[in-house]
Amino acid sequence: MFSVWRPAPWLALASTLLISGCSGRAGIEGRPPAALPLPAGIEVAFNHRLTAHYRSPINGQWRQGDDLEAFVLESIEGAQRQILVAVQELSLPRVAEALVRKRRQGLDVRVVLENTYSTPWSQQHDSDLSPHLRHRNQQLRQLGWGDAVLMLQQGGVPMLDDTADGSAGSGLMHHKFMVVDGMTVVTGSANFTPSCIHGDPDDSGSRGNVNHLLRLHSHQLAALFMAEFGRLWGDGPGGAPDSRFGVAKQNPGPRQAQVGSTSVQVLFAPHSQDDPNHGLRWIERVLSEAGDQVDLSLFVFSAQNLADALRRLHEDGVRIRLLADPGFANRSFSETLDLLGISLPDNDCRLEASNRPWQQSLPSVGIPRLRAGDKLHHKFAVIDHRTVITGSFNWSPSAAHQNDETLLVINSPLLAAHFTQEMDELWRTAAVGMTPRLQRKLERQRQLCGSGVVRR
Repeated sequence: MFSVWRPAPWLALASTLLISGCSGRAGIEGRPPAALPLPAGIEVAFNHRLTAHYRSPINGQWRQGDDLEAFVLESIEGAQRQILVAVQELSLPRVAEALVRKRRQGLDVRVVLENTYSTPWSQQHDSDLSPHLRHRNQQLRQLGWGDAVLMLQQGGVPMLDDTADGSAGSGLMHHKFMVVDGMTVVTGSANFTPSCIHGDPDDSGSRGNVNHLLRLHSHQLAALFMAEFGRLWGDGPGGAPDSRFGVAKQNPGPRQAQVGSTSVQVLFAPHSQDDPNHGLRWIERVLSEAGDQVDLSLFVFSAQNLADALRRLHEDGVRIRLLADPGFANRSFSETLDLLGISLPDNDCRLEASNRPWQQSLPSVGIPRLRAGDKLHHKFAVIDHRTVITGSFNWSPSAAHQNDETLLVINSPLLAAHFTQEMDELWRTAAVGMTPRLQRKLERQRQLCGSGVVRR
């Protein structure tokens, strides 16, 4: 039995909003999209999905995609006892209002944020901020929606960040999850922000960073997420500094839970580099099981061991497609360059010592065509049309060894079909192979640096 997610009537902005799918052929020929089934207990939403539409709260225009904010709000409104939120950034006032409302109804509502985003933006001075944060605050001010963190504070919602352990914070408190009533987990690649979900407030053409969220109904899985939240929370604000972030959490290896009949494994990062259970090693082990095809849609890809693992698969005849974020793909430490057979010196004319560019470039490397400023923020892989790797975990050493992260491996052909559909939709308009932008950068760096000097 399966269900297709529909927003609750009070959230519905379009009478026919469906999280559904269609084959590439059906879309081309204009036939009505056929709904893809989902495994029992799992729902998924993609904010760039071509077969769904909703009215953007930023500019009031209809846009393609599932409304991830509605997805989150629906989960909050259904809560009866408890809502635990651990997310890097929360700047959606409607989400804050919903959490405050539940708190005033007597529910146990708690929030953990990354310390960079735990101060109300309306109380910050632009002159004290980095250019990134200054631009963020200007965008939020321009929206006029209100300050979500301030709303949480004024509403009495207990909050802390990754400095609660007495440190300067972990690499990043990069989780993106919510646990409702010890039963439902909402997680994926999206932060709870306008730019991550709807689009940049200062660009009417922006559709937001390309993201997804999952909703999984399982006491077993929720218990694992609640244990991770407990490590972060300790005894809460104002208590002893017993919160644990970063490697101090001493996270175990992957744990398994059942969601209906679907096996879901979850790993909470980070781990030390010598820990055999760290996330990059786990991903490498899962990739090694591929026998036919691997699809990748990645924001950050800077882990050499995973580039090497993909090379071995390619040599064994496994078909590989990689969609890389336009902004990250051309950085000197991006493993996308390895797959293209390219060594790119950095701004100091240095090459990474561990770089191993492929002798023959992979022809199926694509850069999705997105609005300037929008990012490919996914962190997913689909293996042999049956296994999905996803979560907040970028494919980088920082994710494995410094950040608080979620990494999921879900064994379900039904769910894999949804992620493959997302991959297909983005792939249709992607620029494949050496892009003009990369060619220009490569020529510029070679003129400045020659072949570069290997970094020792």
